[in-house]
Amino acid sequence: MLCGRTFNSLILFSLRHNLEYGVQFYSVFPPNFVEPIYKKDEQEVIFKETADKKFAHVSIKPAYTSATCSEFHDKLVRKFTNYIMREGKKQLARRLLDETFENIKIIKLNEYYNSPPENRENIILDPKIIFYQAVENCTPVLELRKILRGGITYQVPVPMNANRAQFLSMNWLIRSAQDKGNAEKLPDVLAREIIDAANNKGRVIKKKHDLHKQCEANRAYAHYRWL
Repeated sequence: MLCGRTFNSLILFSLRHNLEYGVQFYSVFPPNFVEPIYKKDEQEVIFKETADKKFAHVSIKPAYTSATCSEFHDKLVRKFTNYIMREGKKQLARRLLDETFENIKIIKLNEYYNSPPENRENIILDPKIIFYQAVENCTPVLELRKILRGGITYQVPVPMNANRAQFLSMNWLIRSAQDKGNAEKLPDVLAREIIDAANNKGRVIKKKHDLHKQCEANRAYAHYRWL
């Protein structure tokens, strides 16, 4: 049984050892720990492929408290809910997102019944599919990063990280809906923004194109990324 001082000294020693060899761990679990699989459909695939024997003697990270095998759980929707949330009011954020999806369903149903029968097959009615398409269409590829070279700061186009690109996509949707002010409710405006983005039009799509145009205009400085 180790005392608190001995345990702390071991932690400090391991941190110095990892930093000395260029390895930094930002988690209490080493890199050899695999991610947990808590979805039932993914577990069934593993059992069918007899890959469960491979995980029998492998260290697995514990699942997050938000992880669930419910069929209503969706990682992207949960992220979007957290981005909407302000001051820890998650119930309010969930209600706003539910109303947004409800408005999307109503708008698409009106479009479905007001369109000729031969065009109804191309209309998507599932709000979650429309939301996924909107996030994908709004996701940027490049961004401008300030890099100092020779005493001059250049705006250098660099590829964007996948997590940051997805965050910007969803954050732009929320910000564009909030810019409408108090004249309209957030779920009404956000529903229209998501539908426009899913159709590859709207203010968020224009914002993404403007960013890519700026990156294209500064392409002459792209080599400063490696110098």
